[in-house]
Amino acid sequence: MDSKVILKAESLDGYLTEKDLSYLKEMDVLYERVMKSFQAIAQGGFSNTIAQEEKKVIELFNEMGHIMQTICTEVPAMQVYSFITTEESHAEASRVIAKLRDIRTGHQEFLYYTQRAYEMLFRLAYSGYHSDNKNYLVVKTPVTAPVQNYSVHKIPDIDHKIENTVMCVMLRGALLPSMIMSKEIEEYSSHGYVTPFALFKIKRDDLKKESNMEYILDLKNSFFNLEDLHGKDLIFADPMNATGGSLVTVIKYLQDQGVKPKSIKFFNVIAALKGSLRVVRALENCTTYTLWMDPVLNASAYIMPGLGDAGDRLNGRDNDENPRNIIQLLADYGSNISGLYRSQLREIEQTVLGNR
Repeated sequence: MDSKVILKAESLDGYLTEKDLSYLKEMDVLYERVMKSFQAIAQGGFSNTIAQEEKKVIELFNEMGHIMQTICTEVPAMQVYSFITTEESHAEASRVIAKLRDIRTGHQEFLYYTQRAYEMLFRLAYSGYHSDNKNYLVVKTPVTAPVQNYSVHKIPDIDHKIENTVMCVMLRGALLPSMIMSKEIEEYSSHGYVTPFALFKIKRDDLKKESNMEYILDLKNSFFNLEDLHGKDLIFADPMNATGGSLVTVIKYLQDQGVKPKSIKFFNVIAALKGSLRVVRALENCTTYTLWMDPVLNASAYIMPGLGDAGDRLNGRDNDENPRNIIQLLADYGSNISGLYRSQLREIEQTVLGNR
């Protein structure tokens, strides 16, 4: 069997509707106008000129935001935090995204805001329903006088939503976000459920343009069991969804092998409109959960305005000639991450070492 599976960009565009393509074209036109203002701002000059260009940018982004909100209303499988939560929550998401985008945000801050982002996304998907039954947590506290003290806390009973899940990791940038989501599931499970992990090594060919992009699934360096994925609720947590190609490649491969997921959930900090549309059009029973949606891709299939390479900002940059394997990457997270996500690390190590 060939150890590599390749999906081409034109395969993805074939899933889009005529209305999708019309919306995407409209967004491209608006973003062209935005970039003209970007150029003027970057060149500097008189403060009143810059203020005028910034006003244009704000107006254009508001216009694009309204269009994307309309699209997401028409396509309920695309759940965007900043479109469907209260104004107060929207402000929180906006601040988190602003910090993640900022080129001045260092590694530790980037980790912190990524954790906050995925906690917000988890609440969006799983714990925002007052109709849910409640579980009770009885917690032993440090207070022992005059007797040992305990506290009682109610949390939503969402065991039926989370205890059939498998965390599917598209390696590198998705590793830590997947651990964060798995930790949230463990904390909300009344049984302390720790998700199994499936690890897929997939990358796109960055030498190609958006129009002829290829996505390569490397089976030789992936770690998963097909029988453990059949009938499961598959969760993918990738900080960026640019084209949707990686997810579609993985799922189509699994389906070709006879795997029928019960559901698919895709969690992104930032997603391009085109990538989200491709995913929900290409995959049945799939919902995307996105903290913030960006309007367009550039010719190299990078999200604009985007936030750079999320994988490098989370993990540090690899040497292209000698990239770290998954165990080395876990070791490099250090003692703070190892202590916080020890259950998840143990599952991942067993997945990797048990599949050798």
